[in-house]
Amino acid sequence: MKHIVKPLAVCAAVLLPFSAVADENVANNISTDEAIASASSLTANIKRLAFEYMEHSVTNRKDANYPDTYNADEEETIGGVFDGNITYETANQIWMNGLFMNYSKSKTTENAVTTENEKDDEILLFTDYTHKVWQLEQGVVGPFAYLGYETEFTDFDLIENNRKHSYRTKILRGKAGLKLYDGKYFKQLYVAVVEEDDMTYHNDNMKTGGEIGYEFNYPINETTAFISEGFYRRFFEYSERENTDFKYKLELNNRIETKLTGDLYLAPFYNYELAETRGARSSRAQSTFGLSLSYNKSFDL
Repeated sequence: MKHIVKPLAVCAAVLLPFSAVADENVANNISTDEAIASASSLTANIKRLAFEYMEHSVTNRKDANYPDTYNADEEETIGGVFDGNITYETANQIWMNGLFMNYSKSKTTENAVTTENEKDDEILLFTDYTHKVWQLEQGVVGPFAYLGYETEFTDFDLIENNRKHSYRTKILRGKAGLKLYDGKYFKQLYVAVVEEDDMTYHNDNMKTGGEIGYEFNYPINETTAFISEGFYRRFFEYSERENTDFKYKLELNNRIETKLTGDLYLAPFYNYELAETRGARSSRAQSTFGLSLSYNKSFDL
C-alpha cells in the first residue's frame, strides 16, 4: 500500500487547487461560456475490438536488454485488441474506467524448427479522472489524475548470471497533469508527471518521469477517419537498477478507419515504437504495418 502513496499524493496536489477554482465558479454563478452544462451521462464505450494482421521490422534486434515484444523482426503476426471503458460525465468532471488488452504472436518454421515470438502482450486496467475548469469552443481543459495497473498474459525470460529467470510485468502507474478533453480533432491532449512502482523483478523499483500524450481523430469523409494515438514517456529517477528499465519510450499508432457496415470498420495501420533501456547500447525502433477489422460501439447506460 505504501508504494501508491507518492502517486496519489502527486495527483491530489495537482487536482485540489483547480477543484477549488471550479467550485468557486459554480458558487459565483459564472456564465455558460465559462462553466459547463449540468447534464450528466454514463456510457459504455467499445473503442476497438479488433482482429489484426501485421508485419514488423526491428532495428538493433540483437541487444538482449529489451523485452521480448521488441524482437519480432521481419515476421508476420496475427493478434487481437480490446480497448473499452465506462465513462461518467457531469457538469464538472469526467471519470473514465477502462480495460486495454493487446496480444499477438508469430510462428516461423525454418529447417523443420518452429520458432514462436510474441510481438504484443499487454493488459492494462485504469481509472482516469479529469476535472473541468475551462470550457473551450471545442472541448474542455482541466487537471487530471490517472492510476493504472499494467501486466501481461505470459511470462518473459531473462538470462541472469548464466541462468534463465522468468518474470511477468507488474507495474502500478500514477499520472497527474493537465488535459484537453474532447476537442474538435484532439479527443485527448495532455502533459503529466509520472510515478511508477515497477514490481516485475525481485525488488520494487520506484520511477519518476514525465509524459505527453494525445488522441487525434480527423474525419476525412462521412465513412472514413484518420485516427492517431500516442505518447512519449521519459524517466529521470529510479530506486533500483535493471538493464531492461526504459529510459524513454515513444509510441505512435496511426490508422485510417473506413466503415464497412453498421459498427464494423476496416483499417490499414502503421505503428512506430522507439525506446532505449538502461542496459542497451543504443535505441531500438520497431515499425509495424498491418490491416485490422474492428468493431466500435458506444452504449448509453
